[in-house]
Amino acid sequence: MKQDLRNELFSKQMRLVTRDIHKISDHLVNAKLAFALSDDAVWAEGLLIFYEIFKFLEINAPPDILPPVFHRTKAFESDLNYYLGREWKNSYSIRKEVQEYLDHLEKIYRENPLNLIAYVYHLYMGLLSGGQILQKKRLLHKNICMNYKEMDNDNGFAVTNFHNISSLKNLLRNTIDEKAKTLDDNMKENLLEESRKVFELNNKIVRTVKGVNQVGLKKVIVLVGFILICIFIYKSVFTHN
Repeated sequence: MKQDLRNELFSKQMRLVTRDIHKISDHLVNAKLAFALSDDAVWAEGLLIFYEIFKFLEINAPPDILPPVFHRTKAFESDLNYYLGREWKNSYSIRKEVQEYLDHLEKIYRENPLNLIAYVYHLYMGLLSGGQILQKKRLLHKNICMNYKEMDNDNGFAVTNFHNISSLKNLLRNTIDEKAKTLDDNMKENLLEESRKVFELNNKIVRTVKGVNQVGLKKVIVLVGFILICIFIYKSVFTHN
């Protein structure tokens, strides 16, 4: 473990060691899923690639690491029912990249179930942070286009429809930090290394999301037009001031 991290809470250490790859992951997710804000098929693809990952964690992670209050499997299924129809499992098969992710989780779980701590922390904190931002943007778009008033599990918003976000974030951090106090330095080092693996595997499956190119071309044109208008307004305002 790096000396400059030793005095930090373990949850912060995990954030710090993944800062660079997390930024790459954010750019990839934004590039792949930004257009899903207004396209349900692309959004459903995003849900589908992570469904099995969250389900695995909720079946296998010890409850003192992943309390039931965080569980999202039923929420994923509710949203997938909404977007793909209730019979979606009849024609569903796990794609190769997701299976490779699951194989890795199975391997490290067999070695030591505590290896799943890195995945629990980063994936669920992702839902409570970036996932909330994406969902709010989708809700805003649907409010404008369809007059939706709020997130509703029946309208495909179940996965990120949490209550008391701040409290849940604190609970997750505290859960991980308290557990870390019982771990030796070797285990902590393994978890810091595994934290980077989380984003490597996430990036690999996000790249498999389909439909973005077809959806994206039209929206890029609109986006460029919007940016040009903003620039024109900005210059006009400051030219006359």
